[in-house]
Amino acid sequence: MVDTFKISNKPAFLKSGDKICIISTARKVTSIELHPAIELLQSWGLKVVLGENLFAQQNQFAGSDGQRLIDLQTALDNPEIKAIFCARGGYGTPRIIDRVNWEKFVLNPKWVVGFSDVTVLLNAIQNLGICSLHAPMLLFFTREEYSESVFLLKEYLFGKLSSLNNKPNFLNKTGEVSGILAGGNLSLIVNSIGTESEFDPSGKILFLEDIDEYLYNTDRMILQLKRSGILSKISGLIVGHFTEMKDNQTPFGENAYEIIKRNIQEFEYPVAFGFQTGHDVQNFPMPVGNMVKLLVLNEAVHVEFS
Repeated sequence: MVDTFKISNKPAFLKSGDKICIISTARKVTSIELHPAIELLQSWGLKVVLGENLFAQQNQFAGSDGQRLIDLQTALDNPEIKAIFCARGGYGTPRIIDRVNWEKFVLNPKWVVGFSDVTVLLNAIQNLGICSLHAPMLLFFTREEYSESVFLLKEYLFGKLSSLNNKPNFLNKTGEVSGILAGGNLSLIVNSIGTESEFDPSGKILFLEDIDEYLYNTDRMILQLKRSGILSKISGLIVGHFTEMKDNQTPFGENAYEIIKRNIQEFEYPVAFGFQTGHDVQNFPMPVGNMVKLLVLNEAVHVEFS
């Protein structure tokens, strides 16, 4: 059995009849694209509220920065809303994050669900001492290949999931550690260094994932995490999917996992490669800001949380 962890300001798990709000802090989305996901959320017994500007469009964005900020702020402030689901990623959340007022949200925490570009939002919430959820966004909800990830997301949000398990990887470094879970998309984490959205890595268990990056740039970003002291201060590392990575005509000579392995070889903390998080069909819920226990064994990997 897992230990009982002390969690401060963890939002209440959902129950049938709760109101949830759908917004997009980044790329534009259409009602046709979201309709199946809305029906699925309603089948969970949830009452769905749509952001006023959810279907607004300005170039590639879901409306102007101001419109996206209004939807986010309104959902954060509304005490009747028990969870906020981000419709999709892309790009746009860093453009509004510094203008968010957190005063009412801190007094009435609620789940915020998303990943990719939403990483900056999840880690800003973590800096407040509040948990959020790195998990699939609504555009993925009704694709059959994502059914396991969506099922586990539902299980977590309704308080029925307490651990995730993964197969061993020959690159793993065994060990056991407990700490606050932090992380998400590598590009967004590096982009947040030196900003208000940067999190304190001390003692945290970091998880990383990314998509569509050149391998040389992946090396540069991992090196930035190392040079800035982040990789030396964490207590454990979980490496998720690095999907559709690109190379130059002259090969870089290492894949993403090998790049990470080389850059962390001097650190003694446990490391789990190939975890089911990120831009892939297995994008299991990762509770950012939650105290978790990471067990990297020869035969399996376990992440346990309360």
